[in-house]
Amino acid sequence: MRLIEEPFCDRLGVPFAIDLGTGRLLSPQAIAQPPVFGRSRAVALYDEVARGLVHRLKYEDRHDLARPMARMMGAAGRALIDEADCVVPVPLHHWRLWRRRFNQSALLARPIAEGAGPPFLPHALARRRATRSQVGLSRAARAENLSGAFRVPPERAHLVAGRRVLLVDDVRTTGATGNAAARALLRGGAASVDLLTFALVGEPVG
Repeated sequence: MRLIEEPFCDRLGVPFAIDLGTGRLLSPQAIAQPPVFGRSRAVALYDEVARGLVHRLKYEDRHDLARPMARMMGAAGRALIDEADCVVPVPLHHWRLWRRRFNQSALLARPIAEGAGPPFLPHALARRRATRSQVGLSRAARAENLSGAFRVPPERAHLVAGRRVLLVDDVRTTGATGNAAARALLRGGAASVDLLTFALVGEPVG
């Protein structure tokens, strides 16, 4: 598995191919297209091994993989976790949750919260409408597909109001899901949102 190690982009967590020294480094993408979320971290690049783990968890009901994957995420995202006031998984629409029977992001987020201390808030963010699969969509199409897809229910806004939220998902591809979810959390009153995933689609920069 291609683990992500320093140096990497401070905002997007994308590794650099060469050592650029110390300090807060930003990738060209983070400068040209700053994300809605503050910072993103991931355990590994989305290679064959990481893809296999995610797919077994997500599609083969290998729930036993969630805790070891979460431990790895806890190590990769320690700085984000230490600053978080709560942990929120990216939600599924209720019809997809009914068909799949579980939310893989919640399976990862729960042990991260249990190990670190911040409260686990699985219902603080809701998916207000079903969206088509993101597979095969361009960056622009992914963003459009998820526009307005999330919201903080008014009766749960107090859960995130003024809090630093750690948003958890399994994979970050273009960042469209993280951006849409973070935008909803910020509109719902969150002070800040960071994103932690198991895998990151892409290659080292530079």
